[in-house]
Amino acid sequence: MLGLIPPIHCGWLTSLCLRGRKHMAVELDVFVGNTTIMDEEVYQLWLDGHTVNDAVKVRMEGGVLEEFEASADVLLSDTMDQYRTFQMCERLLHSPAKLANQLLFQIPPHRQAILIERYYAFDDAFVREVLGKKLSKGTKKDLDDISAKTSVTLKSCRRQFDNFKRVFKVVEELKGPLVENIRQHFLLSDKLARDYAAIVFFANNRFETGKRKLQYLTFQDFAFCAGLLINNWTVGAVDNMVEDMDVDLDKEFLQELKELKILITDKDLLDQHKSLVCTALRGKTKAFNEMEANFKNLSRGLVNIAAKLTNTKDVRDFFIDLVEKFIEPCRSDRWTAADMRLYLTHYTNSAHILDTFKHQVVWDRYMGVIKSCIFKMYHD
Repeated sequence: MLGLIPPIHCGWLTSLCLRGRKHMAVELDVFVGNTTIMDEEVYQLWLDGHTVNDAVKVRMEGGVLEEFEASADVLLSDTMDQYRTFQMCERLLHSPAKLANQLLFQIPPHRQAILIERYYAFDDAFVREVLGKKLSKGTKKDLDDISAKTSVTLKSCRRQFDNFKRVFKVVEELKGPLVENIRQHFLLSDKLARDYAAIVFFANNRFETGKRKLQYLTFQDFAFCAGLLINNWTVGAVDNMVEDMDVDLDKEFLQELKELKILITDKDLLDQHKSLVCTALRGKTKAFNEMEANFKNLSRGLVNIAAKLTNTKDVRDFFIDLVEKFIEPCRSDRWTAADMRLYLTHYTNSAHILDTFKHQVVWDRYMGVIKSCIFKMYHD
């Protein structure tokens, strides 16, 4: 679309005749309207941090001059007008509810939704670099390096980082479900609100995501796991109207996880658990011999992760521990994804049959999340 019309009131097409002293006439077609017209392609170029000149070049390469039979000067003027309008709108986008209640820009509701959603959208490559880091000035100083590494413009990196920080600051003061709070205050789609909830949750708990062994994991892998942790391991999973409900892990639950150590410290229980699992697996997988040989090491790995989650550092290392103590050993034994699913299903269910094991509720709350996280994380 070419030809942004600034928000001036009226709405008709007319022909003006300008006559000078020597009776020379010039006819102009003028359109005056009260709807702010925004080109979505230009908006995306602005969001991506391109300069006006870069945006003009992209539009020319896209054939806009031929399509509208316009000159390069008109295209430059139009692009500058649109950039100016986006910059004026930006302060409203910081508090999206204000966009619907202002009168300066006449923007239809469906267009407002597009502006907001795109403004808060982010590059997976960028968020992957800052995920789990403190949303502070220290991290903001690293944006030059992150921009160079990800090929996301510095201006776009700053917008995305400031969005993460803004959402974090607003929701940390609110009671109630994290995703719903983000959706209501920033008018985002459910999918984008869930992604922001993951970013907030990771920033609050400072999960380590940058180690080399974790580089194969995508933002969406982590976001999926964050959703599981929020819905099952936070205080809000029990009481959805407490302070910081979806951001902080349930300390009482983390203490109860220490009770699971009996599964590896009681030799009879450990042997009985192994026997039950191996009986269920025999003849169902080519990796059976490796599963049987490594059962005790794998079980110790999973139970020790649980028992150490009362320590802040071990919470931060949660994902690196899952990879090092469970995923990597299974990968080195060439387990398939189906092998992993089969093993963890029987490993979890068999604990219910153990005579002297009395912590089934805590076990299910723990293993329900662990299983699903490992299933998501077990890929190349």
